[in-house]
Amino acid sequence: MDIATTPGSHIITVSRAAFARPDTDFLCFGESDMPAPAAAHEALRDAMLSGQQRYPDVRGVPALRHALAAHLASRHARKVAEPRVQITGSGMAAVSVAMAALLRPGDRLVHITPAWPNSANAARLRHAQVEEFPLEPTPEGGFRLDLDRLSARLAGARALFINSPSNPTGWMASPFEIQAILHMCRAAGAWLIADEVYNRLVYEGAQAASVLDFAEPDDRVLAIGSFSKAWAMTGFRIGWLVVPEGTRDSFTELVEMTHSGVAPFVQAAALAALADEDFVDAFKAYCSAGRALAIQALSGLNRVRFTPPPGAFYAFLGIDRLTDSLGFALDLVEHHGVAVAPGIAFGAGGEGHVRLCFAQSPVRLERALGRLRKAILLAPTP
Repeated sequence: MDIATTPGSHIITVSRAAFARPDTDFLCFGESDMPAPAAAHEALRDAMLSGQQRYPDVRGVPALRHALAAHLASRHARKVAEPRVQITGSGMAAVSVAMAALLRPGDRLVHITPAWPNSANAARLRHAQVEEFPLEPTPEGGFRLDLDRLSARLAGARALFINSPSNPTGWMASPFEIQAILHMCRAAGAWLIADEVYNRLVYEGAQAASVLDFAEPDDRVLAIGSFSKAWAMTGFRIGWLVVPEGTRDSFTELVEMTHSGVAPFVQAAALAALADEDFVDAFKAYCSAGRALAIQALSGLNRVRFTPPPGAFYAFLGIDRLTDSLGFALDLVEHHGVAVAPGIAFGAGGEGHVRLCFAQSPVRLERALGRLRKAILLAPTP
């Protein structure tokens, strides 16, 4: 894949149609309308005013690296030493660096789907072979992972990519599944790339399992995190990689080659946000309230298969006999004033679904869900 063959984003197609209609309720992006932590805004302003505007250490400023290592160590069963932490210019930048580090033309990446499309496309840009491994849909609208089938597919693979909690499905791997996947990757000699950006956003008392709970420091594991989701800092563009012991210098070189590090004032904002656990708790409650509204509006709706997601902040709706989710999403914008992401954007296994982000204010979300519910009820049966 190159510039001439890169497929367009179906989510962007829907969003551009929605931008043309100012009255549209946006639920198609993975972004909340809750402002980022006030402490992050203040720290960014103070850093700018104090002159923190020059090239930073490409590894990340020391204060943030150490704070992030301590934060991860406090949340996971295994210690994460600071020399394994690399700051990146967003979670997506971390994905791109991971793919550049591991993949060569012809390498095979097994990719659990439905999934956010950019991660697979980052592998295709390295001319790797991306093999989708679909989660199995359940009759209720949820998803399950077939570990036996996955083990067979890993033979000869260079890497496995997993996103848990998942965008778009909200599916979440159990501790047993994470341990089994780690064991499979070790046995196959495959790298495990774990996108854990939604790790803090889980509901009903659940705890998200992480590869950092089980991996040894020298395992062939890359764990990806971001401030965009749990801290609602999408526009700040800052994330991180946890890399195997003794390898950070190599990953730093790739960061230097791709985006030359992260602005120091943005890192100051991230450092302030990391200390604000009250914000994460409040944001999780905000998402939980949106989830409850989605459950109330969509559960039991004719033609709709929907299981409340255990993690992330999306409702992924299966709609009976829907064969053109992009066309349906565009029709929702034009005739009903609500924008959702078409399921086909997340791989072939996503067709027949739409994804909406429920991390929104109650007023906006109730209006948007009402519009979506009406559209589904009025839609002719194919």
